[in-house]
Amino acid sequence: MLTLKEFRSQVDLSRMAICEAVYARHHGHIQVKKKPTALRNLARIIDATLALANRTGFQAMTLRDLSRHSGLSMGALYAYIGSKEELVRLIQEYGRDLTARVLCDCLEGVEDPVQRFRTAIRAWVYLTDALQDWFFFSFMEARHLGKEQMEAALQGDLRTEEVFRDIILDGQARGLFGDVNPELTAAGINALLQDWYLKRWKYRRLKMTAEAYADHVIAMVEPSLHKPGTVASAPTSAATSTE
Repeated sequence: MLTLKEFRSQVDLSRMAICEAVYARHHGHIQVKKKPTALRNLARIIDATLALANRTGFQAMTLRDLSRHSGLSMGALYAYIGSKEELVRLIQEYGRDLTARVLCDCLEGVEDPVQRFRTAIRAWVYLTDALQDWFFFSFMEARHLGKEQMEAALQGDLRTEEVFRDIILDGQARGLFGDVNPELTAAGINALLQDWYLKRWKYRRLKMTAEAYADHVIAMVEPSLHKPGTVASAPTSAATSTE
């Protein structure tokens, strides 16, 4: 079973690691060439953007607000981003790439559909737990994106559902899963996973950890996947209260 501790040891989700990847992709457009300085300031920009956007909304945020909140001058900001549209594209692109990479890495070598299903659930919950501010931002601001970015956001959401759809189809092909609708079931799973990062206040009140929530989703969904009369070993809950 993939535990939260194992996930954190395998995947570097620190803000500096995120900025390292952003810098690697966009360094040609960033005017600051000293990498350590660029990484520190990118971290400040991303932190300030997510804090302001999740508090007041990205559309209401101005670059001057971002300048004040990040502690960077307007001139310093323009050394990294040319506009708010460029900023949101940079943040969204990285998040989508990160999600796809983490899920792929966690599922590598897991061939059994039941274990693959459980691992995918846990990896997704742990990832959104670690980067809750980014996922909340991405979900809430998607409706304000331009046409091209909106389509990219929708495709990213569909790719998550495709992971679960493909697992279900594989399980059906191997005779392990019953006659459920793969697309609708995957969409339902996605909705349960989104609830974890969109309504964290509710789960904090219930004192539920990421591991406990992942076990809960597995226990809810997995029985509906199996053929009648077949029973799989239940997932083991590693934690039931907040850390």
